[in-house]
Amino acid sequence: MKVTPLSLSEVLLITPPRFEDSRGFFSETYNVQRMKDAGISETFVQDNQSLSRQKGVVRGLHCQLAPYAQGKLVRVTRGSIWDVAVDARTGSPTYGQWAGAELSASNWSQLWIPAGFLHGFVTLEENTEVQYKCTALYNKASERSVRWDCKEIGIDWPVDPEQVVLSEKDLASPSFSAAKDWFSYTG
Repeated sequence: MKVTPLSLSEVLLITPPRFEDSRGFFSETYNVQRMKDAGISETFVQDNQSLSRQKGVVRGLHCQLAPYAQGKLVRVTRGSIWDVAVDARTGSPTYGQWAGAELSASNWSQLWIPAGFLHGFVTLEENTEVQYKCTALYNKASERSVRWDCKEIGIDWPVDPEQVVLSEKDLASPSFSAAKDWFSYTG
């Protein structure tokens, strides 16, 4: 398993090995001990899966507040996405900064996004399936979001803004200034 910290060192790009032969492939996509060795000791309590039928679907930027704050381990099983994490921990030296990586069924990489970070992605292909493990259960009252194209953050999305497909909820999301004090940096 290859583990690479991104520009936000807590956000990790993880690529499990794939063993291929004429029949197809085998890959161990999650192993609790290997994750602990990589610095991820959280317990996962919920698995989610989404299908986006169109290229340009943006989901995010989302999070949940404590005590339901979620760390996420994200992977793509069909298609590809540009996956993004934004540090929303007030007092963090990287507060408001973002890191992104392409995840695809081809590159087989996963992204670890700790609690205290906003998460979002855009689909780069039609019929893209995303699966992710969460460290806390979904709680609607704790759910928060920030505009995907917020100028305060300045994410470099690889998509034409005119062709983005958004949910009603994401269309109504506030700017990043609303996230002040959602999370605290503990150093």
